[in-house]
Amino acid sequence: MSNILIIKHGSLGDLIQANGAIKDIKNFYKNRKVFLLTSMPYSVFMSECPYLDGVIIDKRLPRWNLFYLNNLKKNLLKYKFSKIFDLQNSRRTKFYKRFILNNIEWSSTETTLKPGEKKSDFDKDPVLDRMELQLKQSGIETEFTKNINLDWAFEDISRLIKQYTNNEYILLFPFCSKKHQNKKWPYFKELVQQLKHNYKNKYPILIAPGPSEIKDAKIFQAKVVTDNNESINIKKLISLIDKSKFIISNDTGPAHIASHLNKKGLVLFGSHTSAKKVSIENYNFKALSVSNLKNLSVDSVLNKIKLVLN
Repeated sequence: MSNILIIKHGSLGDLIQANGAIKDIKNFYKNRKVFLLTSMPYSVFMSECPYLDGVIIDKRLPRWNLFYLNNLKKNLLKYKFSKIFDLQNSRRTKFYKRFILNNIEWSSTETTLKPGEKKSDFDKDPVLDRMELQLKQSGIETEFTKNINLDWAFEDISRLIKQYTNNEYILLFPFCSKKHQNKKWPYFKELVQQLKHNYKNKYPILIAPGPSEIKDAKIFQAKVVTDNNESINIKKLISLIDKSKFIISNDTGPAHIASHLNKKGLVLFGSHTSAKKVSIENYNFKALSVSNLKNLSVDSVLNKIKLVLN
């Protein structure tokens, strides 16, 4: 029997958002095996996803590396995929469709567009709306695409939390991708000082840095959460977010996790994109958007926090 392939290389926030779509695809193809093509940093995490039968790693080497592309093609063709759901919709995956996985039925943004509609116009819609339309185009009922459930991704972190606090805590994510420094609000250190002044010891302030952020996290004078001096894994990160009292974050993966866990929190946006486009805002998790994050004051952020915590 033929298999189904889903392509979603990353990032973390994108994979979190794709969880509902992955579940809907698996429910539709109950009698077939569903595989995910993704990048190395997320392969272990997604290999535990109950809606997948396997994960295939794409090293995403340069497209002029013909030796790698040929081996990737040989590996993928072994699975005898009858349909591919491209949830990444990137230039790379468009290249794969043309040169590596051609002659296979393909679902993508391009196959979803209405006659005369441009991809640039379609991409302005919220990401989960676009994903829902893409699946519906293939006749898939989208029960979970916009109703993402991360229950499978929790891990017991009771011992980990006890190392840092016995109280409810505020969780900060002051970092972002090095490629997108325009997403980074520059006043988290000052915010920590104000939070300590306003809430004393009521809410300890925690930061959960990524692998390359541990050293820099110490400058914020908050409690840096690590596991044996290394960054915590994704399942522990999700659990840490789930147990938090309030989250303040740049537009990064943990913010999307907080949103889909329906946690109380605040995500900070500059002009790089909008909260609506990335489908991140809900009743509890709010976005504070400005044209330039450098002009967003600590008092403005603090006042939003006080509306919830005071």
